[in-house]
Amino acid sequence: MEESKSTVASRLTSVKRRSGKSYGQIAEETGLTNVYVAQLLRRQAQLKVDTAPKLQAALPELTDELLQEMMKPPLRSYDPHLIQEPTVYRLNEAVMHFGESIKEIINEEFGDGIMSAIDFYCSVDKVKGVDGKDRVVVTFDGKYLPFTEQKSEHMVSRLRLQEN
Repeated sequence: MEESKSTVASRLTSVKRRSGKSYGQIAEETGLTNVYVAQLLRRQAQLKVDTAPKLQAALPELTDELLQEMMKPPLRSYDPHLIQEPTVYRLNEAVMHFGESIKEIINEEFGDGIMSAIDFYCSVDKVKGVDGKDRVVVTFDGKYLPFTEQKSEHMVSRLRLQEN
């Protein structure tokens, strides 16, 4: 019987915890971002064949069975109750509060379009503020995707229908 996503994620995060390594350390050893490492271990991203040996070297307790599971396309989902977790709630609040302004600047700088969440990199870093206190830096690095004008002459499915 196939294990649930949450069971596999629990097993994977247990391997990480037992290793004593941070997401940042694993990221450094694998060449991935710290958030992507976390996504892999939570089964929110697919482990690529070329990266598997690096991840297994960083986390030697990863079994071949777990690696095979990680290489399957994941069901990218989240628990709807996750919004109640304070860090997640504040991130959501920040995006909602600044979202309209961010959208305007994206449109001003790039034109009418959006930031991809598929061709996307994310990292979390720790820096010292000017007051000497710790600050969290969350970087969203997504490909710009322009909206297209929907001309029927460019619509392949419609062109095929006309050929028949």
